[in-house]
Amino acid sequence: MDQHRIQLKRKKEILNIETLEMFERLINRDLNTYDIDMLVMPGTLEEKHKNCETIPALRRQFNLIYLFQEGEHDVNLGADHLELKPNDLVIVPENMVYSSDHIKNCKGYCIHFKTEFLKPHLVRPLTEEFPYFHFDSPHIINLNQTESELIQTAFKDIIAEFNRFSSEKNFILCNLIYILLLRVREIYRTRVKELKNMVSRRDQLANSFKLLVEKHFIEFRKVNDYADMLHISPGHLSEVVRDTFGRPPSQIIHHILLLESKVQLGTTDKSVSEIAYHLKFDDPPHFTHFIKKQTGFSPRELRKNL
Repeated sequence: MDQHRIQLKRKKEILNIETLEMFERLINRDLNTYDIDMLVMPGTLEEKHKNCETIPALRRQFNLIYLFQEGEHDVNLGADHLELKPNDLVIVPENMVYSSDHIKNCKGYCIHFKTEFLKPHLVRPLTEEFPYFHFDSPHIINLNQTESELIQTAFKDIIAEFNRFSSEKNFILCNLIYILLLRVREIYRTRVKELKNMVSRRDQLANSFKLLVEKHFIEFRKVNDYADMLHISPGHLSEVVRDTFGRPPSQIIHHILLLESKVQLGTTDKSVSEIAYHLKFDDPPHFTHFIKKQTGFSPRELRKNL
């Protein structure tokens, strides 16, 4: 593997992965020759995870769907950390921060694809056609056995076509991936209705707060701001969030702000001052104080460690 890329992986806590070829080499440590411009990569979890026990925090500039069948696999999606269960279907939209701390003996199917690969079928944006690619949608759905077998068949058809030599390969793959997305949408619609009926009002409030923070953390940093958006008192919001997530709302705001600060420090050439103003701090000293309070390092020291 390219030594520069190995060093990149070790240095940066959060990686921006632009191409499927880069993902295969950096994360899956696959030394096969791939087209740097490839737009789709299906496979089994056994193949993809044979050389990795963790996945560092990263933003892919492509979508991921995978069906977990057995083994040990956790996921970090934004502020959530979950252990996967058999027949969990995981959907990770492009640019969503995702990582895994523990992967072992996994079986299942997965596919990475660029949205542009589906252009022949998309009349509207991907998130409108398939709402489960929205950032604020549920991203892990547990399937029953019948649903799991249906999705497995769709994955197997995609993998078989991907490995076949054909002048019509891309056209057929495009159709097969579209069928997979339609199958997922059919299941998703039913499951979302069930989830809405099961979730309590307090859970809905806590989740609404978290989604608002993910959208507005750069502009709004105070708990009062989010309480106003949700039309409840700051005290009630704090109580609900603490009961649901086990930590106060201010900590969630700071967590997401720190995560984005690390992305900016670790993956851009912007100066500390530029990042401070980009993240709407009053001035660079306020940004430095925030980073030091959260990590014990100055922004420049933190950048060296990423």
